[in-house]
Amino acid sequence: MQQLFADVGWFNPTYATYSTALVLLGLSAAFGGPWVERRGPRIAATAAALFFGSGLLIGGLGLALKQAVLVFLGMGVIGGIGCGLGYIAPVSTLVKWFPDRRGMATGMAIMGFGGGAFIAGRLNAMFIESMGVANTVLIMGAVYLVVMLIGARLLSRPPAGWKPEGWNPPEHQNAMIATQSVSRNQAIRTRQFYLLWGMLFINVTAGIGILAQASPMMQDLFGMTALQAGTVVSLLSIFNAGGRFLWASGSDYIGRRNTYRVFFVTQVALFLLIPGLAASGALTPFEASLFLVVSMYGGGFATIPAFLADIFGPENVGAIHGATLTAWSAAAVVGPVIITELSKRAKAGLAPGASLVHIYDSPLQMLAGLLAVGFLLTLLIKPLKQQQ
Repeated sequence: MQQLFADVGWFNPTYATYSTALVLLGLSAAFGGPWVERRGPRIAATAAALFFGSGLLIGGLGLALKQAVLVFLGMGVIGGIGCGLGYIAPVSTLVKWFPDRRGMATGMAIMGFGGGAFIAGRLNAMFIESMGVANTVLIMGAVYLVVMLIGARLLSRPPAGWKPEGWNPPEHQNAMIATQSVSRNQAIRTRQFYLLWGMLFINVTAGIGILAQASPMMQDLFGMTALQAGTVVSLLSIFNAGGRFLWASGSDYIGRRNTYRVFFVTQVALFLLIPGLAASGALTPFEASLFLVVSMYGGGFATIPAFLADIFGPENVGAIHGATLTAWSAAAVVGPVIITELSKRAKAGLAPGASLVHIYDSPLQMLAGLLAVGFLLTLLIKPLKQQQ
């Protein structure tokens, strides 16, 4: 979406439409979560298709007519609502179908969310070159609407008491895995919910900050052209998608809490290391560090639904997950601001012609400190007390 706007000279969103879409993604997931659980994934996914597809069609019409309000309404408001409903419907369903591999199931679903962005990005670039931005958005909106409506027909909950063939719950259950399910309203009154919200917020803030500034960082620190930096950004999207499946699947074996601990410890070290790599001109280790950070950004998204199902039970995980996604909305605003604003201030204070190599040091160190707080939150996560 950001690339689409970048190609339209008359419209300067300054994150307005994009940020609105992310905020409404979280809010629609939060408020629509209980409705998704009540009405089922098929109806929810159908509603998501109608919102998202029509949002793009309205946005495309706004681009054609050069009406910024229509673009904002369609792609920011209506499309954002569709994203939120479409995000939680398959995740809550797959958690119920795969009680033995919750991490793998949520990782597969959310990998599609990230991987789809990579594929769409390539298609958008090709279509924009041949048909223009407005026509591309209109065509993609129609395609998404049809494909999502077909996909919605495939979603269904498993029957009551269903379990995979040959699988039985272990006799000695992990203490972190609940044996009973609680409602969303019960969950949001617990300390565990807010600890998990904070962990997701911090992990997303760090990752989205890197994603928002990856291209400028490569240009400022290593003198890359915009095209060369764009290639790195494309690779980041692959690690984002792959990390969602690999880290979430790995959490089935090492546990969700340990997975998040790995995220925070590793990223603290990387965020402190990256400025030194930039100063020494070590491009390959620098890029590898960014790839690993972004894989953990994606992995955090994919692991959190399984973590919620472990702590609060699987029955209402869609509604609880929706409430947790407000952390994404908040991080979508905070993360880019930390890196963008602090680096701009550092750049403004430089003498003309001075090296830009240290302008990202302070924001990266600030994010390292925030990630250290995230690690402390993992130490406070305890199993939910079960009703007798």
